[in-house]
Amino acid sequence: MLIGDVARRSGVSARMLRHYDSLGLVRPTGRTDAGYREYSGEDIRRILHIESLRSLGLSLREVRRALDDPGFDPSEVVDDLARRTRERIAGETELLTRLRRIGAAEPADWKDVLQVVALLQALGSKSAGRRQRAALSSAEEVLVPVEALVEAVLNETDPNVAGALRWALAQSGDDGLALLAEGLGSPVAEVRKRAVLSIAEFPDGAATTLLRDALATSDTVVRRHAALALGVRGAADAVPTLIDMIVEEANDADAADALSALASDPALADRIATGLVDRLAHGTVGPSVRRRLAQALADIPGITAARALTDLSHDEDRAVALTATYVLGIRDAR
Repeated sequence: MLIGDVARRSGVSARMLRHYDSLGLVRPTGRTDAGYREYSGEDIRRILHIESLRSLGLSLREVRRALDDPGFDPSEVVDDLARRTRERIAGETELLTRLRRIGAAEPADWKDVLQVVALLQALGSKSAGRRQRAALSSAEEVLVPVEALVEAVLNETDPNVAGALRWALAQSGDDGLALLAEGLGSPVAEVRKRAVLSIAEFPDGAATTLLRDALATSDTVVRRHAALALGVRGAADAVPTLIDMIVEEANDADAADALSALASDPALADRIATGLVDRLAHGTVGPSVRRRLAQALADIPGITAARALTDLSHDEDRAVALTATYVLGIRDAR
């Protein structure tokens, strides 16, 4: 078969077939009477083998070794090709993400594009100070895509930078809430914590709904942060978790403040007091828990709280009794 026929049937150009010939990869085994190269069936099979190996990403040098070297180890080469492919895909995915985020910022000109690129690079900087400045400027100068802010806040380990990112994200509207909701379902505990803290920065509305969902999660840390945020928002369903936090000495001062804020609603004050008193009724409650409960009762109005404090003022533990007495004195002065 002549070179033109081989090119048509194999899909390999005549120019490439001549290149293979010059490299010694495939040399036509025959010649016509007129002196033209003539490919045998075995030559054509070799061409097809070459093309198959090239389709995997092998170089021509590696193809030649694969076909001619009996000691060639295909598994090693395939593993190396897989590694290089993963690296290439990761790089191209990162580029695609960056381009998509730049497009989402709707730049008006190349100056805007460069500003967005600079901010995206700053958000990924190793310098905490640079990341913090980028977070603050993102809400003032250039609109950084919400997706980039969410990714940054869910991965940020520096508390100061994280605070700036949460603030910037809250300024961007509710678009980031759906992405933060995905963060609540992350298998990484720290990411879930960062997600709930970020959601807590958003005003009432969709954020409150997400916080209520978080209140039902099995993740204790997420549930506690959700309860603190909901308490500030006046959500009564946070009360049981807030009381648990006081008993368990987990952000108990913040939990007591949240209960105090909720108790400003007369309809909730007695419910909160009853919940705290019920914990006192447990015989296994130790002195430190009774003292924290007494402190929490300080700002809860109503007769239920007052009676509980009176009982605690006679507690067998001196520290508990003194705390309750002090709290009663403050209440009387009011």
